[in-house]
Amino acid sequence: MSTILGLDIGTEFVKAVLARPTRKGDLEILGVGKAKQVDGNMHAGAVADIPAVVNVCEEALVQVEEQAGERANLTVVGIAGELIKGNTTTVNYNRKNPNKPITESEMEEIIRKVQQKSGEVAKKTVAIETDNKNVEVRLINSAIVSLTIDGYKISNPIGFKGSDVVIQFYTAFAPLIHVAAIEKVCAELNLDLLTVAVEPFAVCRACLGDDLSSSFSGIVMDIGGGTTDIAVVEDGGVEGTKMFSIGGKSFTHQIAGSLGVDFDTAEQYKLDYDTTKLDDRVKAKVEAAISRNLSVWLTGVEVALEDFNSFGSLPRNVLLCGGGASLSLLQEELAISDWYKDLPFSRRPVIHLIDVAELPDLDTAKLNVEGASLLDHSFATALGLLRVGTDTLAGAPEENKLRAKISKLLQK
Repeated sequence: MSTILGLDIGTEFVKAVLARPTRKGDLEILGVGKAKQVDGNMHAGAVADIPAVVNVCEEALVQVEEQAGERANLTVVGIAGELIKGNTTTVNYNRKNPNKPITESEMEEIIRKVQQKSGEVAKKTVAIETDNKNVEVRLINSAIVSLTIDGYKISNPIGFKGSDVVIQFYTAFAPLIHVAAIEKVCAELNLDLLTVAVEPFAVCRACLGDDLSSSFSGIVMDIGGGTTDIAVVEDGGVEGTKMFSIGGKSFTHQIAGSLGVDFDTAEQYKLDYDTTKLDDRVKAKVEAAISRNLSVWLTGVEVALEDFNSFGSLPRNVLLCGGGASLSLLQEELAISDWYKDLPFSRRPVIHLIDVAELPDLDTAKLNVEGASLLDHSFATALGLLRVGTDTLAGAPEENKLRAKISKLLQK
């Protein structure tokens, strides 16, 4: 089978994972790569300097291909940033002929209308935020969150009869300029771009694995260098994604300003905080600086999750990934502070890092020692991109399968 490359172009690092999907639904991981970005390459999670980003991506790709001993056939690239708009829309559809089975063409028409409506909302929102009424947006991801016919929940409507169809759709749109930059990067790297995926949506797919009927519920927080991306998953369906421009670099800037050191020194202080490398005096100052920034970051989390109030109680399981999630102070603040009190949680949320070893349907047996040592929670997005790739491919060759049919409709 074809290999798939998951390419996570982050603000701090480019992370790449090459895998081969197996017939039983696993992802056989063949190679892992990681290369550091140069300041200015990215801005708020989006590509800002295409040639510079290409060079960093190439460095990560060399590592991957040397480990795997082969090149990528297809590539899935992640996209993030505050201008990515992911929302869930509920559609109530009353069928004129309830005794007639639902067909692909009927579902296609429903999906087309929802995507069109969601796109108009996304375009208006981005136009206001960028003060550009002519901004163009492109549909990035679309998925069914839940579907009921006459009150009964089902996984696929094709072939069913009934009158009252209620569908919740998740759709995500991105400014065309951001998508075009990613396409240009892939073209310069001679990569065959299969699809672009919203990063928190991709992390959710990593948690669900090959089981699309999974009942997994949780809040995923991908804390990168420039942004924090949040997704809410309920009973296996992505209810929505939100992003805000505070990530690991903001903590570094706070340390640099508080201690009067340059950015590189502040970054090293941040990385060394959870080790024994800092003396007590410096460590106390670093902790104070991080704590000041944490209050601002937590406000961003609260504001992002407020938009999910209409969905009822939020899931308690909070999964952290991304390089910024490595900060023990951040994990502790989420675990013990009262940031969640004004949000619809039934009880205190349970916080933990995503353990790659516990993600479903991954086979890492072919990874060498170097690759295995790199593969931690910061690679959850890249692994999720691989899963989005297999979803995309599922809509092409297997026309007789219900899952393939619905996947094909959602790709249109």
